[in-house]
Amino acid sequence: MGSMQPELSWPFEGEVFPEGLLAVVQKTVSAGEFPALTVIHDDEGDWLVSDGVHDPNDGASNLRHLHHVVVLDPSLGPLATMPPGHVAWRATRHDAWSIEEWTYPDE
Repeated sequence: MGSMQPELSWPFEGEVFPEGLLAVVQKTVSAGEFPALTVIHDDEGDWLVSDGVHDPNDGASNLRHLHHVVVLDPSLGPLATMPPGHVAWRATRHDAWSIEEWTYPDE
């Protein structure tokens, strides 16, 4: 399938998220109701952000410019250097990010 934005390939200039970069963001995160606790940079180059608590499927997520989410939570900024095929996670908004390899589970 490939990235939904092939013109914005990683690594990003200046190691920051480009302003036009779209991500699939859980609505609870983009509304500021819950912190981002999971950030996935999938092997196709797409970004997904979730609260790690609620199901992000069935209309619970939408496309947002990732820089808007970083404005809400600046701790996401350094994740711009996370390579494709990785996930960053934390237990609470106050914890440091843990990063490890990630792939979509087999369906």
